Amino acid sequence: MKLDFLKQFDFFTGVPDSLLKPLCDFLIAEYGISEKHIIAANEGNAVALAAGYHLATGKVPVVYMQNSGEGNIINPVASLLNDRVYAIPALFIVGWRGEPGVHDEPQHIFQGEVTCKLLEDMEIRTMVVSRDTAEEEVKAQLAAWRPLFAAGKQAALVIRKGALEYSGAVKYQNDYTMTREEILRRIVKAAGDDPIVSTTGKASRELFEIREAGGQDHRRDFLTVGSMGHSSSIALGIALSKPGTRIWCVDGDGAALMHMGAMALLGSSAPKNLVHVLINNGAHETVGGMPTVAEAIDWPAIAKACGYPRALSVDGFAALEEALEEVKKSEGLSLIEVKSSLGARADLGRPTTTALENKQNFMAYLAEKE
Repeated sequence: MKLDFLKQFDFFTGVPDSLLKPLCDFLIAEYGISEKHIIAANEGNAVALAAGYHLATGKVPVVYMQNSGEGNIINPVASLLNDRVYAIPALFIVGWRGEPGVHDEPQHIFQGEVTCKLLEDMEIRTMVVSRDTAEEEVKAQLAAWRPLFAAGKQAALVIRKGALEYSGAVKYQNDYTMTREEILRRIVKAAGDDPIVSTTGKASRELFEIREAGGQDHRRDFLTVGSMGHSSSIALGIALSKPGTRIWCVDGDGAALMHMGAMALLGSSAPKNLVHVLINNGAHETVGGMPTVAEAIDWPAIAKACGYPRALSVDGFAALEEALEEVKKSEGLSLIEVKSSLGARADLGRPTTTALENKQNFMAYLAEKE
């Protein structure tokens, strides 16, 4: 289905999703990052931005996201948008990962099962959009929803895999030269036998394959395949419980932005045994490459303001290896921002162990450490 029906709206905000890549590319091509299109830090943030747009204009905003983001919107939808509170209308466009009957990764299975139910529980009307849904059908449904929007209610288009199409070409890139996979190889070497908690997306996939290529088992690593933005908090919980073991957290810029308050908690807790490595390519690369605001952020300054005793930024391999050696020889919470290029191998695979196996093996390994 083509996307011309979106031109009846003036404001778009959300968090990118791989199923919505045609939509995301369309928005970048049409509006870039502007007053008409803002890529939010998280889905709840997008709902609040949409509410502000409506308050200023009286118009209906569009919020897009993967269905994993439904949890982040429950509070602002229920306590801000709902017609028994401020009655703020919105159209949600939701990528349906883990749709029942469609093969997907384990982190999406339960979320896929409850996707439509969660929307219904939030009193959001839904229309499921498939490959065979005509654009005219969507336009007709949007017209039928006008009284709903006028009454301060919300509706959602739930997008099945392959339902959207966009023929335009959008290229995402930056000026950095280090690839994430090569960065991870150096982190793995520096970490040795220390446990690693890695963020969702391609970073965890690459970490898994690095272990495979090196003939190592995977019990040292906790692969946070879902729960975007929470890997640093998982690592903190482990570090506080295992004070005699150095814990490494491999984070991403989009994930760190999503729940940035975690850095304040890390800084205030100040575990002496945690190394927080933030790989920053300024993009939501795993779901298509749309930009984040992370390239313009001074991450070491934020970390230090949050209470990290040590915070560094590197953009070359020599500086990275020096920084890794420095944090290994020192005590105290550390941040290393590593500036990375975009891109991954075309043949990058996925973990061949289950999430439950990963958890059990990792817990057994932690039990051996002290």
